[in-house]
Amino acid sequence: MKNSVHKAIVAIFLALAILLVPLDSQAKSKYVFKIASLAPNGSVWATHFNNFAEEVTEKSNGEITFKIYPGGVMGDDRAMYRKMRIGQLHGGGFTMNGISQIVPDFRVLGIPVLFESHQEVDSVIEALFPSFQKSFTEKGLELLATTEVGFIYTMSANPIEDLDLLRKSKCWVPSNDPVNQAFFSDIGISPIQLTIPDVLPSLQTGLIDTVFNSFYGSIVLQWFTKTAYITDAPFGYAYGAMVFSKNAMDRLPIKYAEMIRDVSKKHFADLLTDTRKSNKEALQALQDNGIKIIHATPQTLLELKVHRERTVAKTVGKVYSQEIYDKTIQVLTDIRIMASVKGD
Repeated sequence: MKNSVHKAIVAIFLALAILLVPLDSQAKSKYVFKIASLAPNGSVWATHFNNFAEEVTEKSNGEITFKIYPGGVMGDDRAMYRKMRIGQLHGGGFTMNGISQIVPDFRVLGIPVLFESHQEVDSVIEALFPSFQKSFTEKGLELLATTEVGFIYTMSANPIEDLDLLRKSKCWVPSNDPVNQAFFSDIGISPIQLTIPDVLPSLQTGLIDTVFNSFYGSIVLQWFTKTAYITDAPFGYAYGAMVFSKNAMDRLPIKYAEMIRDVSKKHFADLLTDTRKSNKEALQALQDNGIKIIHATPQTLLELKVHRERTVAKTVGKVYSQEIYDKTIQVLTDIRIMASVKGD
């Protein structure tokens, strides 16, 4: 009996010794990127970033490795950015609201009820991406890719089909989101400002009863457990950015910096496809779990667009530039003219 126990202990120590020996890729790593994100581990966003990191490590023969901190363990967007400035982090997956405090023009895609299709979203982002990259570079950052949460919908504890009912609800708005704050104010709503991690506890306590998220996002963040209805009109578009420190990128040999950019294009394009697929599947899952779809009245949709124009008048040139807004509207106008000519 003692002999068998002794053998078991030896086996355990041998296993631990093997685990403690540095992997070949770690042993020859020259560049370690510490990257944080609010995306929960196991989510489609975290999964694709892990895939991106693995390919970069493989293509650099282990000279570039990553330490990834998902699920907000490094704090919210502002905390992540502060840690990037002092070199504690080298990059992150940011929400639109978080990174737009640093690069205000990035807010323009978040204007409520602006887009009508994914085609419009994709065309505008493609057209604006060089402008976004320039703005990020001026702040010492490198924008590798935009990421998508998707079209967001009103999700509530009680059915909401018009603005009067929305006014009576206890609405949430993200902290540091001047565009949506102005939009709600114009509608006549005083929303409760909360960070993303504070939303679920606030739903659970009844501090709020109405939130805005994509179908998939509501499942990943568990918000759907406290909402029973979804209003079918898209309220806006939610997105983010994968951003690296320019200093960290500049330390790399040119071939590695270019490789990272190339690999990011591949993986974040795949992420976009999977995010949209996940949102479609999530809608069915929500309905299977008893969530009811409420149809917004046609009048409500018209009223939302009126409030959007008033919001733009209050925010353009202040929280994002006139130039980036004009570029956005020009692309949208061209797309819609082409669609009307084709009869789409």
